[in-house]
Amino acid sequence: MNDISKLAGQTVIYGFGTVVPRFLNYALLTPFYTRILGLEQYGVVTELYAWMVLALVILTYGMETTYFRFAGKKANAEVVYGTAMISLFTTSAMFIMAVSMFITPISGFLGYAENPEYIRMFAWIVAIDAFSAIPFAWLRNNNRAALFSALKIINVIVTIVLAFFFLKIAPSVAEKGNRWIYKVWSPDFQVGYVFVANLAGSAITLLCLTPFIFRMKPVFDRRLLRKMLAYSWPLLVGGMAGSLNEVLDKILLRRLIGGAEGLATVGLYGAGYKVGVLMSLFIQMYRFAAEPFFFDKAGSKDAKETYAITMKYFVITAVILFLGINLYPEIVSIIIGENFRESMNVVPIISMGYLLLGIYINQSIWYKVDDKTIYGVWITLVGVAVTVGVNLVFVPLYGYIAAAWAHVACYLSMVIVSYFVGQKYYPIEYEKGRIVMYIALALAMLFISMMLSGDNKIVNAVIDTMLLLVFFAVAEYRDKYFTILFKKGS
Repeated sequence: MNDISKLAGQTVIYGFGTVVPRFLNYALLTPFYTRILGLEQYGVVTELYAWMVLALVILTYGMETTYFRFAGKKANAEVVYGTAMISLFTTSAMFIMAVSMFITPISGFLGYAENPEYIRMFAWIVAIDAFSAIPFAWLRNNNRAALFSALKIINVIVTIVLAFFFLKIAPSVAEKGNRWIYKVWSPDFQVGYVFVANLAGSAITLLCLTPFIFRMKPVFDRRLLRKMLAYSWPLLVGGMAGSLNEVLDKILLRRLIGGAEGLATVGLYGAGYKVGVLMSLFIQMYRFAAEPFFFDKAGSKDAKETYAITMKYFVITAVILFLGINLYPEIVSIIIGENFRESMNVVPIISMGYLLLGIYINQSIWYKVDDKTIYGVWITLVGVAVTVGVNLVFVPLYGYIAAAWAHVACYLSMVIVSYFVGQKYYPIEYEKGRIVMYIALALAMLFISMMLSGDNKIVNAVIDTMLLLVFFAVAEYRDKYFTILFKKGS
């Protein structure tokens, strides 16, 4: 139980590096963009960031997890660090050169032939972020969570400040007749400034990481790299497949619907999706803390017991967040502009999908610690097949709501397959009945909330809060959730 308390503490610390920046994004940038940009313009942002997720997975090719695995042997930790750094620097530089050389066909393929500058900035953002992955991994591996968090926050603050300047302040200055602003700003480049701000944030973060990039003499070991790549390539394929599960809907929506309407639908769906992925904030900060924790625990006698207990308390926490997001729709809808709020109907679906993803992330430890990462690839490809099938068959019939359900179907299939395969090779006695009970209880409470919802928002809030408190009471009574979570100890 001390391990659970320790993991909870690390999760909170890493939360400052994941939740705080993304909270600033949700609290400032998403409301700002959905009030400044139109549906089609926000569709551009949504789609290109979807492509960015895929490109980042390719350019990091599983090296973060591989670094944790190989750096665990303290004797060659510096060689592992140097080898990974040089490898990522080389591939990132090659990516920028390739995009620069073939900018015209790449821009045309992505549907931005008239705006190749978007793709150039896209390439630099991805390359910088990919190269920065290993210095950030070093900070995590050496328990520098506070610094990790500070640098992530700096990145977002720079992005927010520049986005506000270019999209709000600069137009206001120009309207007042101050001609000097045109030296640094153009009224015709509106959506492009979203990427300018992001690029600046990534560049300044890289600059801040410089002391850790040059903290040691870079040592490159070709034989070690071959071993690392042998371990990481299944992670790359699995990561690519996982990213497709996350972003393929945004890419397909535009093409399945077509034209300006397709791009506008992507923008509308992307706004609702942003609210739903509030759940992913917790998933991400948990993963940052849990991955090194799980590897460190792998060699102990009680590792499997720890993994089982961790799963249960993770599910309870994730379900509480699920209820917090979905019991108070009037509050969370403030995140997006009024023109986008019809997409709030996807929020419960998307947040449930991310809850299932979190369960899968917990399960995935079996093939990572047992060096069977190839199974991660096959399991994730099952999810991709489900994602593609649901989108192709149902999006033309039901629109973006089908894209949301594709996430639930995808991650549920991955959880089921991972569980049965994992029990064969690395059996863990999860408390399945208790886990299903908590999820079913949350869904029942959400249904009750919807049935009792009326015109009086105060009464609605009181009812929803009572439901949430009932869940708290059940979690404490059945599993001493709050007692263990806030237990003092190492």
